[in-house]
Amino acid sequence: MKRVPLTRYAWLSVGAAVATILLKTAAYLITGSVGLLSDTVESGVNLIGGVMALAMLAVASRPADEDHAYGHHKAEYFSSGLEGGLILLAAFGIGVAAVHRLIWPQPLEAVGMGLTVAGLAALINLAVAVVLLRVGRRHHSITLEANAHHLLTDVWTSAGVIAGVGLVGWTGWRWLDPVVALAVAGNILVTGIGIVRRSVSGLMDTALGSQDVAAVRSILERYKAAEGVDYHALRTRQAGARKFVSVHVLVPGHWTVNQGHALLERLEAEIRQMLPESTVFTHLESLDDPSSWEDQELDRSQARPTSGPGSGSGGL
Repeated sequence: MKRVPLTRYAWLSVGAAVATILLKTAAYLITGSVGLLSDTVESGVNLIGGVMALAMLAVASRPADEDHAYGHHKAEYFSSGLEGGLILLAAFGIGVAAVHRLIWPQPLEAVGMGLTVAGLAALINLAVAVVLLRVGRRHHSITLEANAHHLLTDVWTSAGVIAGVGLVGWTGWRWLDPVVALAVAGNILVTGIGIVRRSVSGLMDTALGSQDVAAVRSILERYKAAEGVDYHALRTRQAGARKFVSVHVLVPGHWTVNQGHALLERLEAEIRQMLPESTVFTHLESLDDPSSWEDQELDRSQARPTSGPGSGSGGL
């Protein structure tokens, strides 16, 4: 599945961010609400995140080369990590502004018009977020998913701010405006932490999800039962949309190289079919060679060194 078309969705996010910044700035200038100001700040973060997503999706779409033999997919984690960090900064800034307004409250003006403009901006963000979330999940793009979650956070922020400003206009309780802004900051903080954590996990080569690993094991177990082979040292990781699987497959010692190679070709093809956009590495070993069982550790460097014709039979 090609990655280049995904950049069009990043452009959609950038366009939505520009539109909502203009609308929310107008709403803030009309009302003077610190809640709407906090909402505007978050949309500014959305714009930066959208531009970063656009750049990183373009990088991630590049094919593997001599310097990046495994591709450029991890570039997406830099985008989502930056966006998560920007969300945290936005939460801090909103919190500071809200505390200032809580100590020195100010009256709001033209509440009805300001809320109408803010509501329009929220609808734009909601529509774009739904599109990005669907596409991000379909294409396994953490960049688009992070951008979508950020926009959805913005929608909830806007909803809270609109409710708060509306209550201020109705009750005259000025303290509600900064209190709502503080609640918004807390919600944004939780979202930012989640995005940063997921980005760090990707950069640390975290294993595939349990469902994907179970799917790979089911294929290996079927071959084990049907072909009289065995396997060990199953390792998985994910980089953006690309999934990586490596495993040692042990076959009877009397098999020819052609027999082993044919089995691995079928095995790899089934795993790739089960896990789209996956790269599969297999290592062929002999069931009858004791050295084949000495590198079962996840880190092969921890395995006991071996020598002789049976050690390191080669990978296919």
